[in-house]
Amino acid sequence: MIDPQRSTPENLVARVRAVLPSLTPSARIIAQMILDDPGTVAGSTITELSATSAVSEATIVRTARVLGFSGYAQLRLALAAAAAAAAATRNGPDRLVPGDLAPDDPLCDVITKVSRAEAQAIEDTAAQLSPELLGEVVDAITAARRVDVYGVAASGLVAADMAQKLLRIGLPAHAFTDAHLALTSAVLLRSGDVAVGVSRTGETPDVLEPMRRAHRAGATTVAITNNPRSALAELCTHVLISAGRETAFRPGALASRISQLLLVDYVFVGVAQRTSESSNEALRATRDAVNEFVAESRPRSRRSP
Repeated sequence: MIDPQRSTPENLVARVRAVLPSLTPSARIIAQMILDDPGTVAGSTITELSATSAVSEATIVRTARVLGFSGYAQLRLALAAAAAAAAATRNGPDRLVPGDLAPDDPLCDVITKVSRAEAQAIEDTAAQLSPELLGEVVDAITAARRVDVYGVAASGLVAADMAQKLLRIGLPAHAFTDAHLALTSAVLLRSGDVAVGVSRTGETPDVLEPMRRAHRAGATTVAITNNPRSALAELCTHVLISAGRETAFRPGALASRISQLLLVDYVFVGVAQRTSESSNEALRATRDAVNEFVAESRPRSRRSP
């Protein structure tokens, strides 16, 4: 459950956005009301909110629990704080939910809206990430014999980024974007290894099956996903939640990818800190190797006759 003293308007909004796509239609009505007008929800009793939304009181309680609260009363306290913070900073729903891109938007609006969406994704991801959870993931990867990272399409790019970062500091890490190769690797994992699954929806079969096999083999499993209620999240030992509200003009390759890369950077820096001596040595060695290769590959100027 959420500690009301540690709940902030930012991480509450981030949690609501994170679970919104996975909620039932009735629960989604309540979640959207929270995003659109937290003050009204905070000022309503559960009976009043049920009448306004045409959603049952039981569904309202379940929605509060999905968001991490013990019940509706605790949620109202957090929403009151969110509404007060929004009023103090003059932030309304348009600030909380950036405007959608339209086909006829001028490029100046494209720049503004895309920048705002990606900045918001970063802020939401940071707001809802627990340092304790990040520490557990960092500890597991630091101690791992090997790290497998699975992802396809845009998430495959994130998987590759994570693997190459860990490899640069001397950790045996590999990214797999092909399901057959991922399965081949996953079944060879064992206790002490770490498998990381990257999937915005948390329902990608090409990521889920290797993660299931890795879990059966005894590996520690880590999810990077937008959906905390997904099959991937339920399967994994640790779940890192990325943020990013997508539309037809902002597919998974935009805001969600940025927030996934942010989580990878958090993990990478944490591991590098835990292994600072060996990491610095590995970084120097890999940097020197690349620099030497580049220098030797440059065309030599021809000598004058």
